[in-house]
Amino acid sequence: MMTLLEQWRSKAYNTNADKMQLQKMWNIYFGVEKDVYIKLLKNPDEVVKGTVKELAEKYEISLEHMVAFLDGINDSLKEANPIETMDENTEVNLGFDKELLYKNMVAADAEWLYGLEEWDEIFDAETKKKLYKEQKSSTTIHREEQKVYPNDPCPCGSGKKYKKCCGRA
Repeated sequence: MMTLLEQWRSKAYNTNADKMQLQKMWNIYFGVEKDVYIKLLKNPDEVVKGTVKELAEKYEISLEHMVAFLDGINDSLKEANPIETMDENTEVNLGFDKELLYKNMVAADAEWLYGLEEWDEIFDAETKKKLYKEQKSSTTIHREEQKVYPNDPCPCGSGKKYKKCCGRA
């Protein structure tokens, strides 16, 4: 028997599913997710706890959407939930690290989440900008430029010497 998380993931990431239906499902979920975050961010220091089923009822969402939400927020929690093995009666919490949650929303390119006005009560504009930049720069790969000398093979891959290819003046 599949766990709740496996059920969600098999549906949400089904490569054989109709693309339009899948997109519609995700659009519905993103709206649900946004509504839950709006409620959570209004009181960011409160650690919401309960069973998966109780939290689904509290936020007036389906059990499936609650599982999806728990999957999405788990990496931003101060204490991770046992999402791999949970069932509807598993006790979970939504005690999130504010900075980590914001950065994870940026990493996911979820502008509809990190752009929520509720963040304005948590972080000032400068802090949000700093967190955004920290997250973006943490995934940027910096490589040192290698000096190319005239008799080196051309970096374009032509097989010619640099001076006879891209290095011509």
